[in-house]
Parts: sequence; C-alpha cells; structure tokens
Amino acid sequence: MEQTEIILRAIGVLTETNAMVRRIAQSDDDDADDTEVESAETQLGALVTEVFPRVEVPSDAGPAEAGQAVADAYLPATISLVGAFAFLFSELADLHDSGRTDVKTADLLQDLALRMSRADSA
Repeated sequence: MEQTEIILRAIGVLTETNAMVRRIAQSDDDDADDTEVESAETQLGALVTEVFPRVEVPSDAGPAEAGQAVADAYLPATISLVGAFAFLFSELADLHDSGRTDVKTADLLQDLALRMSRADSA
C-alpha cells in the first residue's frame, strides 16, 4: 500500500472518529453509541490489517529468528502507519496553533483528502 493511500485511509479513520465523537456527545442513546464505536474500530482494524503484511515464519526458526522475521516485516508498515497519523496530527496541530476558528477539523481533513487524491492521480 502506497503512503498516499495510507494517509487517505488514516483521514477516513480520523473523519469517522471525529464524527462519532460529535454524535456521541449529542446523543443520549447508548445502543447507537456502541454501534458507532464498533464502526470506527472496524475501520481502523481494516487499515491495520491491510498495512501490515502476513508474516511466514519457518517452522524450524528459533525465537530470535522468528522475532527478527516479524520485526523486519512489520517495521516498514509501522513507520508508514505512524508517519501517516503523525502527518495528520501535525496538520491539525498547525491549524489549532494558528488560532483559526473558521476551519473545522472535518473541513481540514476533507481538504487534505482532496489534495492527497489529486497528488496521487497526478
């Protein structure tokens, strides 16, 4: 999965989580809240599942070899996923620190998604 796609999927996770938190804050219906939380967790889970590769460890591998095989396979994926969320955090923090109150989180995430989509298709 390319870094741009990971960022776009992370934007989706943050957008859904942001909307879910707003709905929960406005809602008194606990059943709906549980469904919304599960939906956000499912979206994040799907992203993690797609980013991290399947690791085949030889049956004769010792603990150190097995651990190294997993670490070698997961390190690039971890860096990509953390990098995507760190980039988005930085963008949101810059907006917050600038004191702009006319731009909402959802608007910034939508703008970033559009810009990333254009850059990916160019």
